[in-house]
Amino acid sequence: MKMARWILGTVILAGIGVWIIFRPIPFLFHHNLPNVGFFGRTLFILIVACFMCLYRIAKGPTSADRIVSTDILGIMLVGLCSILTVTTHRSWYIDIGIAWALQSFISTLALAKFLEGKDFDE
Repeated sequence: MKMARWILGTVILAGIGVWIIFRPIPFLFHHNLPNVGFFGRTLFILIVACFMCLYRIAKGPTSADRIVSTDILGIMLVGLCSILTVTTHRSWYIDIGIAWALQSFISTLALAKFLEGKDFDE
């Protein structure tokens, strides 16, 4: 059963990868950018990866898996903000990305302390 899930997951990810290569998403972009297809593909890959992290957060077998997935989700959202900054020419996405990175770092430290069984002031 576990092998069948691995094979199914691999086939789904390969299908998504092939679809991304041949069908970029052209929304949210100024069409005068030289690499609109690249940014569309990158945005779509990050969105799919974010949903995969949300799945791992919901179904993680251990708390450590959930913490790592939350941290990876924060990193990907910072990357999403940077791509949106480049493509939309609005600099306030960088401010959101910096705030998200700080919040993600602090929440990861707090959860690690909680799992160790220590208080927050130790």
